Amino acid sequence: MDVIPGAWRRTAAGAGLLSPQGEVAPTIFAEMSAAAVRHDAINLGQGFPDEDGPQLVLEAAREAIARGANQYPPGRGIPDLRLAISEHQRRFYGLPVDPETEVLVTAGATEALTATLLALIDSPDDEVLVFEPYYDSYAAVVALAGARLRTVPLRRPGFQPDLDELARAVSDRTRIILVNDPHNPTGAVFASEVQAEIVRLAEKHDAVIVTDEVYEHLSFHAPHVPIAALPGAAERTLTISSAGKTFSVTGWKIGWVHGPADLITALLTVKQFLTYVNGSPFQPAIALGLRLPDAYFDDARSALLRKHGLLGDALRAAGFEVHAPAGGYFTVADATALGGADAAAFCRALPERAGVVAIPITAFVAPEHHAAYAGLVRFAACKRVEVLEEAATRLAALR
Repeated sequence: MDVIPGAWRRTAAGAGLLSPQGEVAPTIFAEMSAAAVRHDAINLGQGFPDEDGPQLVLEAAREAIARGANQYPPGRGIPDLRLAISEHQRRFYGLPVDPETEVLVTAGATEALTATLLALIDSPDDEVLVFEPYYDSYAAVVALAGARLRTVPLRRPGFQPDLDELARAVSDRTRIILVNDPHNPTGAVFASEVQAEIVRLAEKHDAVIVTDEVYEHLSFHAPHVPIAALPGAAERTLTISSAGKTFSVTGWKIGWVHGPADLITALLTVKQFLTYVNGSPFQPAIALGLRLPDAYFDDARSALLRKHGLLGDALRAAGFEVHAPAGGYFTVADATALGGADAAAFCRALPERAGVVAIPITAFVAPEHHAAYAGLVRFAACKRVEVLEEAATRLAALR
């Protein structure tokens, strides 16, 4: 069979991985991780920590395995985790969430997003609006669901959308407004007027707001505000988050989504035919994690902010122009002054040149918009301090 038909082709094309000849390229993350191994480079490309999460949470998973929590959990997630998610939303944001009908546990935030789009997209004329640069899975899943991707740019220095551009991009064809806040890859936290405009436009055009809030506890300068907490937003908002970033357990893949009961039922109808269920012994552990004292969340945020400071200082000393993040795992820097006007070529050379791996921001941008982000590079700060210090030493050679 010369050409294998199927939805995989539009998924690969949506992610920018399908060549005109029909060949599938590896993701930039796979490519750069391989380069890290090949050149014994420090991998600041992918956003996963190199330290384990809190011991109480890890021990709770071991205890759950020993107790026999090793079979299928309920399809919506174990009751105690759904209760803990509800308690968490009320505790931090004042959001009332019914754990019985308004919460669904998923295989990470990625499955929550995929199930949402597959459940709610109903026509090839449906549009999903995202903010660009966007996390790479968004375009892939929009394509898989058979919808049209519509983008609104985030521009330097603050990576906030222009409200007039946002208003022009939303129409009656807009089925979903997808909001990642705090934002990957830019590290932006959306201003209150941006959030309010998203809600206004969703109400005007009867769109569903889907929020990706996996960095919710890593907003550095002000408490995170979920869009669902804004007046009039809860009845049309699906809020997605996960345990991976908050508790440094990205491999556990425990995520969740909450929102109106009818929307959650629609998602469950699709989700049950994806992974069905997952992570049985990890679910009680994450329930415990969500109930940890405020000091845990405060300390995690402060520790990451200090790491961003260390990384940012190293990048400035090396000659980068740094855009300090307001939240999340990543620092964005402009490599133009170091010969990195083509950030993709710069990143491919960096492992051999300096022994450090990073990701070009153009990996998160549609090809026709590459020029606006051509010199920007993303570095992950979610590593041990000694690793970041060694990366700083290596990056100094660029100067």
